[in-house]
Amino acid sequence: MTDAVEKKYYTIREVSELLGLPLPTLRYWESRFTIIKPRRTSTGRRMYTSSDIEKIRMVYYLVRDKGLHLDAAQDHLRNNHTGVSRKSEAVARLKEIRCELQSMLDALNRLR
Repeated sequence: MTDAVEKKYYTIREVSELLGLPLPTLRYWESRFTIIKPRRTSTGRRMYTSSDIEKIRMVYYLVRDKGLHLDAAQDHLRNNHTGVSRKSEAVARLKEIRCELQSMLDALNRLR
């Protein structure tokens, strides 16, 4: 995570904004993937930890980036959790680097 101060718990809305996913998608993935189990308050509000968010990022990588169906993504997570985790972290870091490089390129183009 790139937050300056990492919070202990995040609401579903914060996770939605952080990952760019609609709320219904997060709720649906929670019902389909056994690894996504946010805590709930006494009033039933979902509270996600950093670990929960990383698991959602892995699902995002498999479903959105690799284009796997939900069942295939669930199998990948069940059979090769560590490999999926490392690959999703690498892809996330590469996306950050690409964004930084694009910013630098835009800045250079403005100087011309």
